Amino acid sequence: MISVAEALTRVLALAQKPVPETVPLAQAHGRALLHPAISRLTQPPFDASAMDGYAMRSADMDGSMQVVGTAAAGHPWQGQAKAGQAIRIFTGAPVPAGLDHVELQENITRDGDTIRVETRSSGRNIRARGNDFAEGDAVAPGRILTAADIGLLAAMNLPEVVVAKRPVVAVLAGGDELLPPGSDPAPGQIISSNDLAIAAMVTQAGGVPRILPIARDTDQSLRDSFAAADDADLIVTIGGASVGDHDLIGKIAAELGLDRAFYKIAMRPGKPLMAGRLQNSAMLGLPGNPVSAMTCGLLFMQPLIRAMQGLPTDVRIGHARLGCPMRPEGPRQHYLRARLDWSGITPVITPFDDQDSARLSLMAQADALLIRPPHDPARQADEIMEYIPLGL
Repeated sequence: MISVAEALTRVLALAQKPVPETVPLAQAHGRALLHPAISRLTQPPFDASAMDGYAMRSADMDGSMQVVGTAAAGHPWQGQAKAGQAIRIFTGAPVPAGLDHVELQENITRDGDTIRVETRSSGRNIRARGNDFAEGDAVAPGRILTAADIGLLAAMNLPEVVVAKRPVVAVLAGGDELLPPGSDPAPGQIISSNDLAIAAMVTQAGGVPRILPIARDTDQSLRDSFAAADDADLIVTIGGASVGDHDLIGKIAAELGLDRAFYKIAMRPGKPLMAGRLQNSAMLGLPGNPVSAMTCGLLFMQPLIRAMQGLPTDVRIGHARLGCPMRPEGPRQHYLRARLDWSGITPVITPFDDQDSARLSLMAQADALLIRPPHDPARQADEIMEYIPLGL
């Protein structure tokens, strides 16, 4: 068995280079920016008023001034202000050349076209040309585009951007005992849940899931399933990767030419994890137990999908105080489903008493996976522990 860190290194080595795709900006939200996005203009393109008020010279603020014009957003004043003259101005309007201060309208008294400053603002109330961004400024790649990013890129006058193609991920669950949700199980049958959960995790990581029909426990059914997935960037199988008489996925994948990177990891839940390359596709063989499959999906599948888009692959790590004592850990790295209590200054993490890897209900209730390294010593309450947050 290899360590979790070594397994992740080998999994990430399966990622091929991201494929560029140019998309309209309106379709770029949530996509991975692959090439730098270069601004086509400067914002603001001129010194702009930050307030409704009056534009003037600072040197004239102690005396009376004459209002000689009006400037509004989209309607600049075209004249040339002289000493002792001011311009009625509105937010976003260009500040005329020679004027260096905008005073708020509530700080001004006006009699006809004559004004006086009664109270001075502490600042100039002018947004300098280019104080947001300048032509040639770049938004760096390697990030998921948020709503704020879309707004910024639009302001930069970019109608389209180059993003990474979303990896297509074929999700294959296998087993004669499995039926799709909504079915009426016969004795010995169960509803297939892993494929839908893993597909949701694919979407969360930016991939495009393709859920294949449930494969039966025959060589031909599995060969047909692999054939249906041969154009996918990543094939994720669930269950059937161990070495029992009925665990056929690993056997058929090997017969089809799987170049296996590793087979077992020193972790729990999730020891039987298979990874490698099958023709042009990366392949991950996840365990069949639901919690094991989702834990391996979080630790290995999602980072691999992010790597395929040129994104950072680090799994988020948090720190919290332990809510209860724990016994020493064994030789495998352990990920325990746990609750987080945020009522104090530092969050408190408490693992569930039951860590059965078949109990999906506990996974749905968990806020985090508490990380215990191999041979971790006994822990006391209030010790600081690392965890992986779950959910969005």
